[in-house]
Amino acid sequence: MKQPKVASSWDAFIPIIVLVSLLGAAVYLYGDNSSSGPNQIALLFATFTAALIGLKNGFTWKTLEEAMIKGITISLGAILILLMVGALIGTWLLSGTVPTLIYYGLQIINPSWFYAASCLICGIVAMSIGSSWTTAATIGVALLGVANGLGLDPVVTAGAVISGAYFGDKLSPLSETTNLAPAVAGSDLFDHIQHMLWTTVPSFVIALIIFIVMGFNADAASDAGKIDAISSILQDNFNINILMLVPLVILLGLAIKKMPAFPAISIGAVVGAVWALLFQSDLIASQLDASQGQLVGQFKLIWATFFDGFSVQTGDAKMDDLLSGGGMSSMLTTTWLIMTALMFGAIMEKTGLLEVFVRSILKIAKSTGSLIASTIATCFGTNLVAADQYIAIVVPGRMFKEEYKKRGLQSVNLSRTLEDGGTITSPLIPWNTCGAYMQSVLLINPLDYAVYAFFNLINPLLAIVYGYLGVKVLRLKPTEQE
Repeated sequence: MKQPKVASSWDAFIPIIVLVSLLGAAVYLYGDNSSSGPNQIALLFATFTAALIGLKNGFTWKTLEEAMIKGITISLGAILILLMVGALIGTWLLSGTVPTLIYYGLQIINPSWFYAASCLICGIVAMSIGSSWTTAATIGVALLGVANGLGLDPVVTAGAVISGAYFGDKLSPLSETTNLAPAVAGSDLFDHIQHMLWTTVPSFVIALIIFIVMGFNADAASDAGKIDAISSILQDNFNINILMLVPLVILLGLAIKKMPAFPAISIGAVVGAVWALLFQSDLIASQLDASQGQLVGQFKLIWATFFDGFSVQTGDAKMDDLLSGGGMSSMLTTTWLIMTALMFGAIMEKTGLLEVFVRSILKIAKSTGSLIASTIATCFGTNLVAADQYIAIVVPGRMFKEEYKKRGLQSVNLSRTLEDGGTITSPLIPWNTCGAYMQSVLLINPLDYAVYAFFNLINPLLAIVYGYLGVKVLRLKPTEQE
């Protein structure tokens, strides 16, 4: 059988040029909706381009098809988790768990520490719902309104919102990127989160300290009416009390006990459904279709929450957005994006096109520190040119996975670095889908708030420092290297 030809530099660049051009057009034409279909089509066309180059170089279609299928199978574990995360978000909204977390988070607001409190509140909310986008579009917008009312700087507030939202998103087991990174790198979800604590928590603490210092010189009035209004809406629509946090405590307990993510999150979703029946009877009664009887109506509502999420009408459109959502169906667009991104990565890898880039990078990445720095730089560069955080996780993940293993590094080092470089930097780029979305909801240019998004700036730098100093860089055991 004839051996395929080695890919040239031009071969490697053509699919990238096609991808970047189409992704740029998608962001231009569709804005923050580009991840809801246009990006997937761009990835498919880039995949077909790479496949054509593979055929030119001597690969058979069967070989390329098998590579794509194998690439998709890498994501199946993450897809199962994502679907159950959707169910969990729905039941936790209905049970009052998420609203209670938001309510208690809002209570810590203090005008004199407003910037730090904004960062912390967004961190709490994003960790509870696993979405930086939803957090910024709801609590973030409310906090910006409060900042304007108090005469505080909205640009600094936006930086605090972004910092908190991405801190919470990055550490939440409900987050799509937090599930995607370990799936690509081949590490366990909860091991990945635990390993991220070493770079994420110190970065967040430093950011909070900076926001506190900045707040010392900020004059603020005592009026926090917008926060009171949000708290009132939460109390009017949900039974808010400390017992509502039991589903979260159970999930955290299962995570600490190292239960695999899929069953742990499944149990969390079921507990949320039970808690809704026990504690949110008034809310359920207001949503009930009693045409088939109360018991059947309750069963039907809970069932629908698992697959289609939860929706509430509070009289405030922005609060409706915050308090509605979830369901397995809400994860289907992300699943589609993950599958197409992994198809592209698999074809690029199989045809040797990724290897062209890897060879160039590894020429200068001699040490562990330079390897981690190169990974972060590649993630950031992918965010710049590909304009999507999922691609900035998947493509570098596939590029560097074997090299990390070859150098005796555990896969959690790679999964953490993918988030330190890919997830964190995405909202700082105006033409990235995350940057475009944040500008559309916060109405502040990413180039303006990026200066104050201290967590997003510090985290990648701290990760590079850790790499060069060898801090919390885990090595494979001899038996694991075989």
